[in-house]
Amino acid sequence: MWTNAQVPLEESTRPLNSRQEVVPRPGLHRRPMTAPKTQKDKESKRKRVLLTVLAVVVLLGILVTAGYFIKELIESKYFFCKRSVKFIPIEEACDGKDDCAGGEDEITCLSSFTDNTTFPVRLMTEQLVLQVYSSGPGWRSVCSDDWTEQHTQTACKQLGYTYKPRNTSVPVDTLTSFLKTGPFTAVRPGTTNTPIHQATIDRSVCRSGSVVSLSCSDCGKVHPEDRVVGGTDAVIEDWPWQVSLQQGGQHTCGGSLVSPSWVVTAAHCFTGSKKELSRWRVVSGQTYMGTLGGSCVDRVIVNGNYNSAQNDYDIALMRLCSPITVGVGRKPICLPPKAFGLPAEASMTVTGWGYLKENGKVSPSLQMASVPLIDRAQCSSPTVYGSIITQRMICAGFLQGGVDACQGDSGGPLVYFTSSRWHLVGVVSWGVGCARERRPGVYCNVEEMLNWIHTVVEENP
Repeated sequence: MWTNAQVPLEESTRPLNSRQEVVPRPGLHRRPMTAPKTQKDKESKRKRVLLTVLAVVVLLGILVTAGYFIKELIESKYFFCKRSVKFIPIEEACDGKDDCAGGEDEITCLSSFTDNTTFPVRLMTEQLVLQVYSSGPGWRSVCSDDWTEQHTQTACKQLGYTYKPRNTSVPVDTLTSFLKTGPFTAVRPGTTNTPIHQATIDRSVCRSGSVVSLSCSDCGKVHPEDRVVGGTDAVIEDWPWQVSLQQGGQHTCGGSLVSPSWVVTAAHCFTGSKKELSRWRVVSGQTYMGTLGGSCVDRVIVNGNYNSAQNDYDIALMRLCSPITVGVGRKPICLPPKAFGLPAEASMTVTGWGYLKENGKVSPSLQMASVPLIDRAQCSSPTVYGSIITQRMICAGFLQGGVDACQGDSGGPLVYFTSSRWHLVGVVSWGVGCARERRPGVYCNVEEMLNWIHTVVEENP
């Protein structure tokens, strides 16, 4: 039989179910009881952040654009003297007087050069026969005797732009008549690094029966193709030597790459207040007119014989701060050889972004037009231009008018295609109006300027 055992109760003063006193600990807080955020709230917050970022980006873009145009506007009117920290009117820069401390405004200016010596190396006729010069015997064709690849490198380097140069031998009996009888010269053995005109010895005949013909570069090699007034749209890949010369962000003249570092243009592009170099940029590789980017210029050299009243010797050279990268849209044009011999009424091409009509406006895209050579006697007749046409000029166009270069095309190329290459035969110079009847375009004759071009390039490496 079960009985209830009696268990003595332990005396305690602690109440049953007593609450333990909670000692608060720092850093622990009760999370407020709030409703969880909905997906709609999160998306709204994201949108506000994105709009804020977008607004900041747009504002920065506006400020940068405004700053660019303000800078261009200031630079179009003033020259900044860094040393003396002041602005002077742009007309006072390159005026022959020191208006900035240390003559800073007279340092980066164009210069002029007159060639008073004969550049001693040249290529002759369409056969590109190498000739050298010395004051006694004059010009002599170089025989293939003892010629080496190193001689090819040396000779081409003297002529400027060099890319994969190569030589061929041309039999003397196939030369143009006035070259067949000499005089001749040949290189001396062991003179591979000596300038070619100093490495030769005269010969009455070539032992090899042939002379040296040089191809120094890949200039002018694109497939042949037709706003210049009366012209048609063009693409830069077909005329990759064409460049835009811009001053203060504005297209001013055209030009032609003749090497990765040098541009041929017209002397008249640098009249007035256009003599300060930092304001010029050369934009290349573009079909459509653009103002951003481009190459800076560290030399502008005009022909010292340039006559603004008669437009004679209208040629200049610009040297880029650094060479352009040659590619599909940027490639030099070939300079013509001496005695190039353009055929009568040769079809040539002029390109540029100039006015589409007289007193019009520049074209936004590159234009081209085919124009025929006009005989010098006809161009200098009293019914056309008369006696103002000199040996340093060639005329091209149609006497009935309709197709012509125009304002904004100045300095640009007039080119001729032969022997699988384009050659720079003229520089857009002047004319009366644009595409008028019996007022064709007049171009600086590049062949007559070869000695000057080669001398400038050699003296400004």
